Amino acid sequence: MIETIAISGYRSLRDVRLALSPLTVVTGANGTGKSSVYRALRLMTQIAHGRLISSLAAEGGLTSTLWAGPESIGAAVKRGDFPVQGTRRTHPVSLKLGFAGEDYGYAIDIGLPKPSLSLFARDPEIKAEAMWFGLRPGRHNVIAERTGPSVRVRNRENEWGQALTSLASWDSMMTHAGDPRESSELIVLRDAMRDWRFYDHFDCGAEAPARRAQIGTRTPVLASDGRDLAAAIETIRELGDQEALNAAVDDAFPGASLEVSTRSGYFELTMHQHGLLRPLGMAELSDGTLRFLLLAAALLSPRPPALMVLNEPETSLHGDLLPALARLIARAATRSQLIVVSHAPSLIQALEEQGDCRRITLAKSFGETGVEGDDEGEPAWSWPSR
Repeated sequence: MIETIAISGYRSLRDVRLALSPLTVVTGANGTGKSSVYRALRLMTQIAHGRLISSLAAEGGLTSTLWAGPESIGAAVKRGDFPVQGTRRTHPVSLKLGFAGEDYGYAIDIGLPKPSLSLFARDPEIKAEAMWFGLRPGRHNVIAERTGPSVRVRNRENEWGQALTSLASWDSMMTHAGDPRESSELIVLRDAMRDWRFYDHFDCGAEAPARRAQIGTRTPVLASDGRDLAAAIETIRELGDQEALNAAVDDAFPGASLEVSTRSGYFELTMHQHGLLRPLGMAELSDGTLRFLLLAAALLSPRPPALMVLNEPETSLHGDLLPALARLIARAATRSQLIVVSHAPSLIQALEEQGDCRRITLAKSFGETGVEGDDEGEPAWSWPSR
């Protein structure tokens, strides 16, 4: 389980550390940084896929995503004695992302490139990376580290060896320095991060892919846009927990049941509802009903991930469906670690009633996101040096 998420220099997240539980809810008023936390988590998984730089470019480039305020905000400024103004920097401009758990920890430091005549001169550079055992890096538990183009790893005899000397500034050691013999831990971590799943605002409009028949194959993992919903439902019925699926549907829509039919390889999902003489096709369902079915297919996956992140799953759902959704999420949290980003008080309350759920409430002061009323304090953290 991931116990700590650390983000520095990303949008309003100047320096945020979040302590996680098996089920964590991130909430807060509009504009407090909930979406930034979600996007930072998605950015982390892009490192393992080798798409970090292109993902930053899609967000407008590093300069667009960097913290836009001063390097530090003094107590006198926070009291209102002086206005917020730029200060002399003492550290390099950087965006840092990291996490740590029971087994491994990882962190990356991304910075600005040196001036160049290249047409790619705006591409950010990976300045430093580190991987370690446990929650915090130390002298004896770091197992791989990268400084500039140089990567070294600790072998099975606990001796340092040079893995790479000329790693490109846009490539991560996670994707280029893993070796089954000398640095298998990097491969294990990379594959685990590649399996993280994110579901954000399923398309439930009239032309949504989930409303149309699609070619079906075994689908243990629902696509991010839900286009393979029928195949994912049938996969749960044949390979997963069919009883849990039936219970979730009946919990949300008493007396209802699902049926998957196929014609020439195309799968189509229909829903039998109590009192109706015929089943309803996906094109006939309300946005909220379709969204609940999509969430059920994601959360009841026969191949549960180590981490699943849901961004505002309550969108389009009637308040009466939120307790059923909370029970579905709590059940999924027994198989995967879940982070739910939400601003629906009724969903959050229902999740907290399910048991081991940690609520993180974000607040913003002077443009900076922080954790509101965190009596436990911020988790300890150390960033790799450049």
